[in-house]
Amino acid sequence: MSSKDTNLSDLVGDLRELGEQQDQVSVHDIHEALGERSFGPFLAIPALIEITPIGGIPGLPTVIALVIALVSAQLLFGRDHLWLPGFLERQTLKGDRIKKGMDWLERLAGWIDRVLRPRLSWLSGKAGLRVVALLCIFLCMTVPPLELLPFASSIPMGAIALMGLGLMARDGLVILLAGLGALVGLGALLLTTLGGG
Repeated sequence: MSSKDTNLSDLVGDLRELGEQQDQVSVHDIHEALGERSFGPFLAIPALIEITPIGGIPGLPTVIALVIALVSAQLLFGRDHLWLPGFLERQTLKGDRIKKGMDWLERLAGWIDRVLRPRLSWLSGKAGLRVVALLCIFLCMTVPPLELLPFASSIPMGAIALMGLGLMARDGLVILLAGLGALVGLGALLLTTLGGG
């Protein structure tokens, strides 16, 4: 596994460069920039994009959730390489938005790279990957209704990002904490919403 597979700062740098070079950046361009790496970056990077200010674009969290759900389904069924349908690959964002989002993530990425390390590696093995994939699909299903509440979709997306980063670094502790945190956070949000209704 190369350092590019496990180093978030490098991935953020690649995407910032993409945003600097192009007026419009498609999902296909992001797919190409990430390359044929492990599935971790394909979970982490879209989810991280959603929790930056870019995620405030109406409808974008749902598109990102759809991309992540497709990635997770392929992970669940043991595919070696990622495939996305043409209509998703053609979705675009302005290059300057990508650059600003990556600038926002830059300092966070450096901190994350220092914290992540191999722990509880069995959670990033075959059985653990399937559990992560199922949890990500479930979390993605919560995003469209959460878009109606300001910043609420950042709860599942933050958890997905952490699980993707955990897969990249083989950090099972982060995967475990992210999964538990997402379930607790969504449960608390549901109780608050129902209680206020």
